[in-house]
Amino acid sequence: MNSCPLRTILRSVLMDFTRTTVGTAFTAPRVANKRSWLYRIRPSVIHKPFKPYPHKYLTDDWSSWQPNPNQLRWNPFDIPKSDSKVDFLDGMATVCGGGDPRSRNGISIHIYACNSSMNNRCLYNSDGDYLIVPQQGSLYITTEFGKLKVDPNEIVVIQQGMRFSVAITEPSRGYILEVWDGHFVLPDLGPIGANGLANPRDFLSPVACYEDVQVPYTVVSKFQGKLFSAAQEHSPFDVVAWHGNYNPYKYDLAKFMVINCVAFDHADPSIFTVLTCQSTRPGVAIADFVIFPPRWSVQEHTFRPPYYHRNCMSEFMGLIKGRYEAKEEGFQPGGATLHSMMTPHGPDADCFEKASNAKLKAEKIAGGTMAFMFESSIGLAVTKWADSICQKVDEKYYECWQPLQKHFKGAAN
Repeated sequence: MNSCPLRTILRSVLMDFTRTTVGTAFTAPRVANKRSWLYRIRPSVIHKPFKPYPHKYLTDDWSSWQPNPNQLRWNPFDIPKSDSKVDFLDGMATVCGGGDPRSRNGISIHIYACNSSMNNRCLYNSDGDYLIVPQQGSLYITTEFGKLKVDPNEIVVIQQGMRFSVAITEPSRGYILEVWDGHFVLPDLGPIGANGLANPRDFLSPVACYEDVQVPYTVVSKFQGKLFSAAQEHSPFDVVAWHGNYNPYKYDLAKFMVINCVAFDHADPSIFTVLTCQSTRPGVAIADFVIFPPRWSVQEHTFRPPYYHRNCMSEFMGLIKGRYEAKEEGFQPGGATLHSMMTPHGPDADCFEKASNAKLKAEKIAGGTMAFMFESSIGLAVTKWADSICQKVDEKYYECWQPLQKHFKGAAN
């Protein structure tokens, strides 16, 4: 760290090395305009040419994958063994996705599993934003804007173009939602009013924390669905100060203010939306990030668990901790499910029987649990890695619904 006064640093930096990071078009309406000024020790343009960076399991190419309308469930994804070092970048693998990063329309869903820190290298996404959901192990993230520690049951959003590096102190695993259309925002609350769901005050951003270090460094760019790397001779995290409204941020899911039913029937799961990335169609999301936290269940004259349904959206679910109330067996922390457009799904047979016969008294549900859903209007293709290479597909998933019986007796003759 440089010990000279901040005023002196800013005077020298402002002279030659200001840089703006822009997350929207310059002429975007003021209410939607996203940009930040970064005051750097060296301009980020100082690097060697980019060259292709090979990666086995990260892809945005859906042309070679066959459609699969089945309900899919994955057992917990493997964490690398101790005899090999795998960092956050190399530990990423794409599970499913759809759309095209070139035309900036669509999403990808990845998992990461790593046992090593990213030493002297960083990543930035030219295609869109990353929403990262740690499931096991804390992430110590260094960004151009400063440092963030992100624990399980927290999330972090690294927006388009922001360089970041991930360090860990223990084997780590989690989920990543990547969006190519616009950015994540808080959902409108409508008749809920001014308070509820995720509150803006609970989102945290880093303060500037610069490195003035001459060291061989590798900068990796995700560009049009491919990875490229460039060498440079200094740390990219040399931002002395910044200001603006385009920055990384984190959020503690425990701070979510749950809205729920207190009489009968079900509200739509939209009431559990933390962040949304909206499409150009009003009310239709490219992606919603939805959680199912601990809460009270008090409805009467109602089947309380999630109802059986088919949906015009694609639903990818993960489990951070605990036991998801609609499927207490089989759906495990570090695993996932995918229910595609119009594919029927809902609680397993065991949950149905228990809920159908339980007394409808007020009860706290999902204690010690945090499940989440990436929901999208995009049709999602499953990658070869997720379908077969990872060897985590639960081939017997469909069996959890087979014991369901009819209860309709019909009218007497």
